[in-house]
Order: sequence, then C-alpha cells, then structure tokens
Amino acid sequence: MFRRILIANRGEIACRVIATARRMGIGTVAVYSDADAAARHVALADQAVAIGPALARASYLDGAKIIAAAVASGAEAIHPGYGFLSENADFAAAVAAAGLVFIGPSPAAIRAMGAKHAAKRLMRAAQVPVVPGYDGDAQDEATLLRAAAAIGYPVLVKAALGGGGRGMRRVDAAADLPQALASARREALAAFGDGTLLIEKYLARPRHIEVQVFGDSHGNLVHLFERDCSLQRRHQKVIEEAPAPGLAPEIRDKITDAALRAARAVDYVGAGTVEFIAEADDPQQFYFMEMNTRLQVEHPVTEMVTGIDLVEWQLRVAAGEKLPRRQAEIALCGHAIEARLCAEDPAQDFRPESGRILDWQAPVGPGLRCDSWIETGSEIGIHYDSLLGKLIASGADRAEAIARLGDALRHTRLAGITGNLAFLARAVSHPAFAGGRIDTHFIADHAADLLPPVAIPAIAWAYLALLEEKALIASRADDPSPFAATDRWRVGGAAPIVWHFAGPDGDHAVTLHREGSGWRAAWQGAEIHLADDLPADCHYHAAGAARWLHLGENRYRVQALGAFPRPPARTGPAAGQASRVLAPMPGRIVALPVAPGDAVAEGQVLLRLEAMKMEHALLAPMAGRIAHLGCKAGDLVLEGTLLAEIAP
Repeated sequence: MFRRILIANRGEIACRVIATARRMGIGTVAVYSDADAAARHVALADQAVAIGPALARASYLDGAKIIAAAVASGAEAIHPGYGFLSENADFAAAVAAAGLVFIGPSPAAIRAMGAKHAAKRLMRAAQVPVVPGYDGDAQDEATLLRAAAAIGYPVLVKAALGGGGRGMRRVDAAADLPQALASARREALAAFGDGTLLIEKYLARPRHIEVQVFGDSHGNLVHLFERDCSLQRRHQKVIEEAPAPGLAPEIRDKITDAALRAARAVDYVGAGTVEFIAEADDPQQFYFMEMNTRLQVEHPVTEMVTGIDLVEWQLRVAAGEKLPRRQAEIALCGHAIEARLCAEDPAQDFRPESGRILDWQAPVGPGLRCDSWIETGSEIGIHYDSLLGKLIASGADRAEAIARLGDALRHTRLAGITGNLAFLARAVSHPAFAGGRIDTHFIADHAADLLPPVAIPAIAWAYLALLEEKALIASRADDPSPFAATDRWRVGGAAPIVWHFAGPDGDHAVTLHREGSGWRAAWQGAEIHLADDLPADCHYHAAGAARWLHLGENRYRVQALGAFPRPPARTGPAAGQASRVLAPMPGRIVALPVAPGDAVAEGQVLLRLEAMKMEHALLAPMAGRIAHLGCKAGDLVLEGTLLAEIAP
C-alpha cells in the first residue's frame, strides 16, 4: 500500500479522500491555488503545496505543476478526485511517466470513454444501446445543422469531452441551433479545453440512471448497483439516490449487465460510472449516454447502501490488489439519498453566489452524513464551481431516507451567502418525489411548489428589529458619552424606534417599543410581544447591510436600512432616461456581441458572463441603442459593476 498520496483537487472531494487515507494510515499531500490558501483541505492534509494563481488553468489544470508537487513531496501516487484533470488521459500518462501511480483507469480507457462521440461508437460495437444522434468528426456548422434536422427537433447539443451540464444546450428549432452551438462550444473550451460537440435526440420525459462499476488489474469486474440522478437543473444533478426507485429487478439486471459490457469493452480498472438515459414511463427502454472514468460526486449513496468505502477500493486497486469482494458478496441494504448544497440562489434562476460563510452547521445523527469543505469563515469565490458539499441520509427504506434528509436540510444552518437548502428541503418533501414520479423535468414541472414567493411573517420582522436594536446597544456599551445612550429616554416616556428593511417583496418598517422587561413590535397592523432573551433556535448574522435570520426551520435574508427609510427604488427607467445593466454577480465577460451605438431589442443578449464554471446571458431590459459599455471581452468584473447603458 502507498505511504503517501497527493490529491490533485480541492473542495469536498479533497477532504473526502483525505479522510479515507488517514483511516488507512496513508499520508496526504494537498495542492492549492492562491484562492484556496486558507481552505479546509489544506489544513486537513499532512502537507500542502502551492501551485499557482486562482485561475484553474494556471493551477488545478496545470498537470506539470501537480506532478512536480507530487515528486517534491515524496508522494507515490496521485488521486485526481473529480473534475479538473480526473478524466485527462494525457495527465494520467504523464503521471505514469514520472514514476507515479495514477489512482484511476488507464489512459487508454480514459481516452476511449472520455470523448462521448468515440464512446458511443465503441458502445455500439459492444451491443450497448445508445441514444440516437450525431457523433461524427465533422464539426462545421452546416454539418451539425443537417445532422440535427435528420435527428428531428428537439435535440440536445453536448460537449464531447464535457460533464456536469457544461457545454450542454437543448435546442427546439433550427433557427436557435447556431447560437446554441457557439455558446456550448465556448463553454466547453473554457471548462474542458476542447470544443468538440455532438448532437443527440432529446427524450421527452427522461430518467437519468447510472451504474457504479469497479474493476481491478487482475481481470475482476463488478457493479455496485444503480443510482437515480434524474432531479436536475441546467443538466446538473441536484438530488441523487440509490437504488433507483421503482426499478423492477429484471430491468436492474439488464441495465447492470449493459454497464458491465461497457466496462469490459475498455478493460476497465478502478471506479467508473456508466450513465444511461431512459424514458420515465418505460425504463426498460434505456440508452447509454457516457461513462465517467472517475469517482462521482454522488458516490456516497452507493457507499451507504453497500457498506463499501469506494475511495478505499480505489486505493487498493491502484496499489495492485484484487477487488475486496466478488459480485455475489455485494448486496443492497436500505436506501440512501443525497442533496447537493450549492452557493446559489434558486429564486434567481440558480444564480451563483459568492461571499464569506458567517455560520455553518450541519446536523449529525443516525443515518446522516455530510461531506463538505466549508466551515464558518470560509470564502466562496468565483473561480470554481458552486458546490459546497452534500447532505446524505439513509434509511431502512426510501420513506425513512426522505424523512431524515428533509429534517436534516431544514435544520442545517448557512449564513453569509444564499444557498439552496430551502429549495432542496421542498424538493425531497414534495409528494411527487415521495411517490417516485421523477424525471429530468421535475424542477420545471413543480416550480410553483419548489420556488414559491418568499413570505416573511410578522414574528420574523419583530425579531429582526429586536436584533438590530440589540446590535446597536452592544455597539455603544463601552461609550460613556450621554449621546451614546440607547434607552430612548424622553419626557413622557421612552421613544419608540422604527427599523427599516428591504425584503424580497419591498420595503418594511417595524416599530419597536420597550415594554417592561420585554419588547413590543408593530408591523403592518400586527403587534408581537417578545421577551428580552432570544429563543435558542434564533440565529442572526450581519455582513454590511445584509442580514440573515434563522428562526426554527425557517431562513430569511433581508437588507437593513437602519432607523431611517430610504427613497423608494425605481423599478425601471423613466421616459427618456437610459437603462443601466449591472453585473448580477462577480465573473468574467466571455462574449460581448454588441458595440456602442448598436440598436438592440428588449430581451436581446448584450453579453455573456461566466461565473463558477457556468455561462449566464445578460439581456437588454429595454429597446434602444448602446450608449455606453463598461467592459470588454475577457474582463473580470465585480457584482454591481456597470456593464452597459441603453439609451431610448
């Protein structure tokens, strides 16, 4: 067994690999960019090596730097995690050439399965069913337009060397295909360094079912059953579970057999996942999509239903050992569900968030697991993806796993950024999810239930006002000046104070009175009486004007405006005035198809902003002409930066 390994990754997967290595007595070496110098995986590892600036291309995607760090630190092997270089065949070959062990499959297997178009051809030869589509070498626009027409719309454009939903676009009409091809190619080049695309038939109501496979260098190959990853947004998985709900035993046998045929076709060694797509109403009609030649983000659900540590198996197989179990010795036990916690705002089309974590606490208990890289004080930047961690729950059956996960999500504390905790809790508690009625359109179909308007109740406004008052009192506690007094004394009785806030539905005013040993708050005609002591389930955090309040299972985010109201915000430009387009988040300008003086229509794409590995289109809020551009392609911009002005 190895004495020391280097983890060529960051975030929760780096922390996850370190945990197993430590249990096995293996030393660990972390690598980190300038942005991650204070990250948790750096502190957890036995050694840590700096590998460059925050930009991934100059750090985590620089294979030469990572190999040099492994050699210098005395590591014998490199674990790539997932993402970055994990499915880069040239990197795997370079690791071996340097006399190190790549903890993963052979470069040949990665190459065979890493390019989706080539993998589909290989699967046809192995008699594995594939999605109808185009996977040819010709990549010119005319060829792709003809291919899409032959397939029939709607179609799915996919990055041939991609994953995680990046470089993927649904296209419903031929007129939309050129723009989708350009956008998908640009995103694929930025994320994977290759802009090759393929086109597939878009299934109407698809389920995403994948099979975990494992092989060793002695010719042994097993599957560890299947997972269902159908609940997605932007083609990225949100909630995954094992086993797949409602899958008949005979269909399970067929799909796991197909996965084993796929793995045998490339003499697979290590952990891999064969991904299939199936019609939700008829899962026996399934098709190969791709094979991920690495560990998956959702691997914990397989671990919880099989009792197998997949990272330990990776290490043992890479060290030349045989698989610890035969197929007959691997059994399903219970059910497990994982929810991906991300720094994003579901109410704003899952817009990525950045900032500093002011409070983080996940519940612990039987059947619960949390794999994360954050802690209170962690900085969430713009350079990497938005994944903060995963909450996983298991139970004797699916109903018990759902109940545990829903409760855990409702009682997890996160402040400092907007996260998707409440959205996840609503998703796993939805009757359609409980009934196993899931396909990749689940979020769109149930958007009204999953993304309801935020309504902040009177009790929350009362506590927000009281907490503002207490913060003011605390800030002046050491000031002896009479002008710093906070008792509101005046002739005839203590003066009330009105605290002003901006909520998701507009501005709110809360009048707060001192009342004996407690307080009385008035908001929109409601009166709430509060004790001076806060309840144990009330947690409050502030950063600038932003306020986060956790009250029991509920979470609220507002802006504090102080004791004086602000002028009402303008909802749009007045007649004859220019409209300003501001950056909704920090990011990099990757496309700027307009120039000063250009005429634009309302809703036209003005520019494309890349943040946390995803591309976001910013649209013209009104028709007019470009009066000013405050950026150029390639610029890094901060949230709130003036990007463009449109004059009538």
